[in-house]
Amino acid sequence: MPVRWITSGATYANSFVYGNILIDAGVLPMVVEPYAVEIDTIVLTHAHYDHIAHVREITRLCGDATVCIHEADAPGLIDDTRSLAMHFGARSPGIVPDIVLADGDRVGSLRVIHTPGHTPGGICLYDEGEKLLFSGDTVFTGGSFGRYDFPGGDRTALAASIEHLAALEVVGLYPGHGEPALRDGGRHIAAAREALRFYG
Repeated sequence: MPVRWITSGATYANSFVYGNILIDAGVLPMVVEPYAVEIDTIVLTHAHYDHIAHVREITRLCGDATVCIHEADAPGLIDDTRSLAMHFGARSPGIVPDIVLADGDRVGSLRVIHTPGHTPGGICLYDEGEKLLFSGDTVFTGGSFGRYDFPGGDRTALAASIEHLAALEVVGLYPGHGEPALRDGGRHIAAAREALRFYG
């Protein structure tokens, strides 16, 4: 199944369309519109504003798609402090998720992996068959990792989360910011683990 990478707007956050699933909703609705008829589920990797900014509009655009987020980050959809919305001169979208996720849940072919550290309820989504990881702001390509100095961040938790991801077989890595890695995602995760261990 192809991964469609879409990005737009001032937040510089990525969204991905994977089958009927939209992963993150910080992009402008206009760039989601070509895929709207395919999308019936929106999964938010965490509740920072740059990843949730347009979830209300995109949900409507996609025919009242089902919105999913980890239970620990769900309050950020209505709480401007948790979402960091005020840093963007904005407000949280003010919606209640349809489904609250927990570690080990499945959304289609994707397994939910709870990866706290950047936020308490950050998640990654892993397709074991395709060896693809949608990593949100837990790890990025180039060996970098999510900030842990925002409210709710935790360096120790982030390190444990990245250790867990490093044990997975990952070919394609699709992060919340920056370019994806299409062939050697595991190498980027290992580099992030080492960078956090020595420099984080």
